[in-house]
Amino acid sequence: MDNDTKLKIEEKIIDMLKTVYDPEIPVNVYDLGLIYKIDLQDDGELTVDMTLTAPNCPAADFIMEDVRQKLESVEGVKSAQINLVFEPEWDKDMMTEEAKLELGFM
Repeated sequence: MDNDTKLKIEEKIIDMLKTVYDPEIPVNVYDLGLIYKIDLQDDGELTVDMTLTAPNCPAADFIMEDVRQKLESVEGVKSAQINLVFEPEWDKDMMTEEAKLELGFM
């Protein structure tokens, strides 16, 4: 896969991540800053490192499966492996300005 194709697929991946929400927070996982790494290989294998706002999040399984299913639906992604990580620890400074505004942090 050439760089232009890879870039277009990565943009679609980010757009798709913006459709995944924590059921308790009205902001998507990407704008919340929960996505730490997006690694798309030339063969279409995708690895995503993500975290949660809290380690004991009751919706963790739902969110991770939603991310996996939606990312595997992106054209050019053969399969997606979602790794749950807690380093570095998430904090509200990782959110986009839009997310902070939506949640009243600005």
